[in-house]
Amino acid sequence: MVEGKVVVVTGAGGGIGRDIALAMAAHGAKVVVNDIGAALDGAGGSAGPVQQVVDEIRAAGGQAVPSTDSVADAASAARIVECAVESFGRIDAVVNNAGILRDRFFHKMSVDEWDSVLKVHLYGAYYVSRAAATHFKEQESGALVHMTSTSGLIGNFGQANYAAAKLGIVALSKSIALDMQKFKVRSNCIAPFAWSRMIGAIPTDTDEQRARVDKIKQMTPAKVAPLAVYLASDAAAAVNGQVFSVRNNEISLISQPRPVRSVHRSEGWTPQSIAEHAMPAMRASFFDLDRSADVFSWDPV
Repeated sequence: MVEGKVVVVTGAGGGIGRDIALAMAAHGAKVVVNDIGAALDGAGGSAGPVQQVVDEIRAAGGQAVPSTDSVADAASAARIVECAVESFGRIDAVVNNAGILRDRFFHKMSVDEWDSVLKVHLYGAYYVSRAAATHFKEQESGALVHMTSTSGLIGNFGQANYAAAKLGIVALSKSIALDMQKFKVRSNCIAPFAWSRMIGAIPTDTDEQRARVDKIKQMTPAKVAPLAVYLASDAAAAVNGQVFSVRNNEISLISQPRPVRSVHRSEGWTPQSIAEHAMPAMRASFFDLDRSADVFSWDPV
């Protein structure tokens, strides 16, 4: 479905990114496999994971080149895109998958823990997308696929930095979709449910916790890859500004924020009238929203 296209996949040295890179190549794409080879918290770096994925693609008859530039710096992110253009002559799609975790309860979170996660996830998605946007505009085609998270869509304990970045990516994607649709460039998000090192620290101290982890392990990263390939393909030319989730064999379209209930008062509102009239009228909707969130509230990635 992506025969002849040139695709950049960031964070592709392992996990979801690796499976997306392999799937892109299996479906005919020329792939830039990008990863700095760092630990989960962003420390260190190694070319080994990227080269291993490149070798695997080449062994299967595909075309791929490695990139170990960081997405967290504008100049470095631009080199990732230039690697695609220099190696294969063009760029057709970007999958913004690179990420790190520095989980901490909000009242204990340091400035560095906040900043470093936003730099990789949100700034990284912006830097790589912005570098690709110039090429997309000139050729009047291109696809951006961003990895968001249920942590951002509905929240999660101890992940204020990660959640803020991931919800920011949704807003970034929607804005890109609006700004660049006239150039036939589209931008969409995937919220994946998959077992990877990003959630490998989930506790397994009780039978209930072990059963939960066993269920998550059935949701392999490979099951996220087909949707990413589709969104990068010409078959998805009419799909733009959307958010999807993938959970095992289930694909869901995530609702966009919309008003669910409104209360009007012709004479305007005071804090007291809001307490006495507006909030009581809306409380039933609080319950409905909580119930809808429950569907996606477990096991954020």
